[in-house]
Amino acid sequence: MLLVFDIGNTNTVMGIYDGRELLKEWRLTSKKQTSDEVGFMLLGLLSSAGIAKEDIKGAVFGSVVPSLDETFREGVREYIGVDCLRVSTRMDTGLKIKMKNPTGLGADRLLNAVSGIEKYGVPLIIVDLGTAITFDVISQEGAYVGGVIAPGMELGMESLFARTAKLPQIELAAPASVIGGNTIEAIQSGIVYGTVGMVEKVIEGISKELGTKCRVVATGGHAPIIAKHSDCIDSVDQWLTLDGLRIYYERNCAGK
Repeated sequence: MLLVFDIGNTNTVMGIYDGRELLKEWRLTSKKQTSDEVGFMLLGLLSSAGIAKEDIKGAVFGSVVPSLDETFREGVREYIGVDCLRVSTRMDTGLKIKMKNPTGLGADRLLNAVSGIEKYGVPLIIVDLGTAITFDVISQEGAYVGGVIAPGMELGMESLFARTAKLPQIELAAPASVIGGNTIEAIQSGIVYGTVGMVEKVIEGISKELGTKCRVVATGGHAPIIAKHSDCIDSVDQWLTLDGLRIYYERNCAGK
């Protein structure tokens, strides 16, 4: 079995693969912990899923939070007994990266591209709707050519509330109509439908610049909310990044 971690700014998603099958996944809060705390957490989650630590034969993680990297590595090594491979553009990704600075590509975006190409083909646009909203663009030739980064919906809400004292804290959900009947609905409409409009406009611009229609796959915690209200998204794949971790591990460690 393979242990995988996608360490993000807000959440860390952990999964267990048996071959190509994702057996179990957990969405955890990304926070500073000691390696012992990480280790005890891992043992508890594995036990709750009925998985013995001895069954774990490998581990891999991708991270956009460098301060958490070594803590997770040490926790896995000390408590699970395997080394944890870190995702890097310097290793075999199988991805052609046509950017000015390939080493600056974030692990999450790299993994989404690797997984997306294998699962959905090319040309492809991957929209990751999390703390940030990222668009990753794969050309007809299968090359990663660049993308777009924008603030996520939660960041937009936090900024709005921080600067507007009288606005109420609200649930991140789409109201029944674009025209909000009260203040809460008006904010929900602006955040959700405003994001839908931004996503669709960016997808339109990318497709125009590539000169071809692309398949569009959405992932990330807020993907289902946006996909429900957009005609531009073809598929929602919540575990795209985890699959990318599995593929990356297989390229670099399987059989070694």
